[in-house]
Amino acid sequence: MEVKGKVYEVSPTVQVTDSLKKRELILEYIENPQYPEYLKFEAIQDRCALLDAVKVGDDVEVFFNLKGRPWTDKTGKKSYFNSLQLWRVNALAAGAGSATTPEYAAPSPDIASSADDDDLPF
Repeated sequence: MEVKGKVYEVSPTVQVTDSLKKRELILEYIENPQYPEYLKFEAIQDRCALLDAVKVGDDVEVFFNLKGRPWTDKTGKKSYFNSLQLWRVNALAAGAGSATTPEYAAPSPDIASSADDDDLPF
């Protein structure tokens, strides 16, 4: 799976156990500009290094696997957890227009026209 968005936060690498290290990436995903979503991806083990070149504000494409697992607490109640485990991050082209319209945002229609452009046949 993949998604495009703007880097909102990059955490430092955390050594969870002797054999497991983890790092998180928060991506601002704007499908609807009025209600942006903040998606948390995790990088584990060697994938933590993928986030070294990523900085807040970068437009990126994140490739990830959707993982899920059950967990039963001491009382026997079962819960389910999902995680988005990233395996590749690509920086999107940073051109002159990228600051105003990110590649992942829908372009706005140009409805403005001047009197010189008005060549209607009727």
